[in-house]
Amino acid sequence: MEIALIISAIGLGFASGFHCIGMCGPIALSMGLTKKQATNYYLQNLTYQLGRIFTYAFLGAILGIVGEGFEMAGFQRYLTITVGVLLIIMALFSFGGKDFASKIPFISQFLFKVKLNLGKLLQKSDYRSRFTTGILNGFLPCGMVYMALTASLASGGVWQGALYMTLFGLGTLPFMFTVVLVGNLMSQAFRQKILKFIPIVMIILGGLFIIRGLELGIPYVSPKKAAMKVSPEHDINCTNTDPNHKHNPETCH
Repeated sequence: MEIALIISAIGLGFASGFHCIGMCGPIALSMGLTKKQATNYYLQNLTYQLGRIFTYAFLGAILGIVGEGFEMAGFQRYLTITVGVLLIIMALFSFGGKDFASKIPFISQFLFKVKLNLGKLLQKSDYRSRFTTGILNGFLPCGMVYMALTASLASGGVWQGALYMTLFGLGTLPFMFTVVLVGNLMSQAFRQKILKFIPIVMIILGGLFIIRGLELGIPYVSPKKAAMKVSPEHDINCTNTDPNHKHNPETCH
C-alpha cells in the first residue's frame, strides 16, 4: 500500500478518535467492565475494540472490490480524485462539531438510542459478547466511518481495502481503549473544541487524495503510473506463429 494511503488511513482514524469518544463512547461505558476483573478487564476491552476493527476491515474489503473494478477499467486515478473531493465535501458538512450523518433527521434520534442501549443489551461478561458488541458497533452509521470507507475505495483491491480500514480502526484504538479505562475523562466542552479541528484535518487528507490522483510524479505521495506501451515490433516478434521465426527474448515478456 502506498505511503499516502497509509498516512490517510491512520490520520483519519486518529482524527476520528475524539469523535468516537462522543459517538461510540456510551456503548463502551455501558458494557459494565470493572477493574475487579483484573487482567480480564483489559482483555475484554481489547476484544471489544477488535470487534469494531474487524467490522471496519470487512466493510473495507467490500469497498475494495469496487475500487478494484475501477482500477481494472483504468479509472483509478479519477476515482482517487473523486474520493478526495467527496472527503472535502463531507468535511465541510462536519463543521460545527457534529457528525454529518447525525444531521440526517430520520437517523439522528435512532442512532442516539441504539448507541446508548446496545451495550446494555450485551452486558454478558464472556469474550464472545464483547467481540459481538464491537462488531455491531462497527456497523452503526457514523460519518467518520463513511469518510474512511469512501477513502478505501481508492485503495485498489480487496486486501488493500481491508488493510486501509484496519489501519483506520487502529488509529481510533488509543482513544476508544482509554475511554473504557478512565470513563468520560474529557468534558463535553473540551471535546467540542477538539471536534472543530477535525474537518480541517479531513480537508487536508482530501487534498492528499486529489494530489495522489493527479499523478504529479511525487515519490510515495503522487507517483506517476507508467503506461504500458506496445510497439509494432513487439507485436511482430511476440505474436508470430511461424515455427522458423526466432523470438527476441529482450522484447517478448
